[in-house]
Amino acid sequence: MPRSDYYNDEGELEKEECPRCGDTFLAEHSDRKHCGKCGYTEWN
Repeated sequence: MPRSDYYNDEGELEKEECPRCGDTFLAEHSDRKHCGKCGYTEWN
C-alpha cells in the first residue's frame, strides 16, 4: 500500500505513527498496534 493512501483528502494523516521511531506507521491488528521497524507494541 503506498504511503499516500494513509492521508485523507485534506492531507491529514489517518494512520497512527510510531511514537518511538516517528517515521513509521503502526500496523493495526485485532488486539494490538505494532511497529515493524522497532518492535513497539500498544495493546488494546
